Amino acid sequence: MTAPAPAAPSNRSVTLQILSIVFYTFIAFLCIGLPIAVLPGHVHDQLGFSAVVAGLTIGLQYLSTLLSRPMAGRLVDSLGTKKAIVYGLLGIAGAGLLTWVSALLMSLPLTSLLVLLGGRVLLGIAQGLIGVGTLSWGIGEVGAEHTARVISWNGIASYGAIAIGAPAGVILAGELGFASLGLALLAFALLALMVVRNKPSLAVVRGERLPFWAAFARVAPCGVGLTLASIGYGTLTTFVTLFYLERGWSGAAWCLSAFGICFILSRLLFVNAVNQWGGYRVAVVCMAVEALGLALLWLAPSPVLALLGAGLTGFGLSLVYPALGVEAIKQVPSSSRGAGLGAYAVFFDLALAIAGPLMGAIAAHLGYAWIFCVAALLSLAGIALTLLLLRRSAAY
Repeated sequence: MTAPAPAAPSNRSVTLQILSIVFYTFIAFLCIGLPIAVLPGHVHDQLGFSAVVAGLTIGLQYLSTLLSRPMAGRLVDSLGTKKAIVYGLLGIAGAGLLTWVSALLMSLPLTSLLVLLGGRVLLGIAQGLIGVGTLSWGIGEVGAEHTARVISWNGIASYGAIAIGAPAGVILAGELGFASLGLALLAFALLALMVVRNKPSLAVVRGERLPFWAAFARVAPCGVGLTLASIGYGTLTTFVTLFYLERGWSGAAWCLSAFGICFILSRLLFVNAVNQWGGYRVAVVCMAVEALGLALLWLAPSPVLALLGAGLTGFGLSLVYPALGVEAIKQVPSSSRGAGLGAYAVFFDLALAIAGPLMGAIAAHLGYAWIFCVAALLSLAGIALTLLLLRRSAAY
């Protein structure tokens, strides 16, 4: 008699499996979020450097993540997901130590800045390792048919952590000083290392190993669309504090929280939209909502409307990454999933690395409001590209 097929895992079971893995993403982005609203003002006001240098300080982390993606993908595919996450958490611990040391050297502004930049580099590498590691681990754990859910929950963990971390960092730095942020990063990294210690990793998948640049070429069409949409996120997180200061407003950290809360709400409400409607269609609608939010930030006459613009930006951007990601990962074999995820993530990192210096230069000449106008136009360009990809996929 034939044995009955094992029952498919329930949605609740799959979600719990995913959450147990994206916990490490939450820790990583909590550590990214803690200094994000404090850092531009610290570099600009406390250390005395320009807005462009403040933007470069934020952007260097994203550039480091970008450059580390090939290494992260290769490490995940060859050594396993758990090791990638452990190495990433060690990087966060190192970033925390350097941030603390930088705060002790504030009487030497240039030295303090250089040490701080070293910490930003380590934090960027850690983000790359943990980002690729958790996504590959999650997809391997629950199956490729749940790719959109893994990416969605990973994003919820990411932006939820930033929504919590940004105001928490402002409060922590205000009460205990900038040095406390470095110690907080160290403490969270050590906590996560204790949690991951006894968690079993997945076996390394055997099969074809695509070189990173071969995987990059396969996912590039979707990746360029992701870059065009994600510059709006990089612009908001890097410059919203200085935008508020220019307008004479307070509460910039809550603008980041509005973005994060609406981002999470969109993913919770529309988690199955990608499987229902297809990645390209969902991406087009989401980029349109994002462009509307960025335009509202550009024209906002008050903090209330700026919060609404930030919320719409988060609500729209929310599903762009998983929507285009599902289409991108279809282009690579499962044995090279780490390389494919790393290559796709490069385009997100590229957006954040570009946003700092590019928008800093625009702000220096036109004012901070205009950076949101430029970001909205780039999102509209992403819509045009995605419509071309949709038409091409329909032809096949």
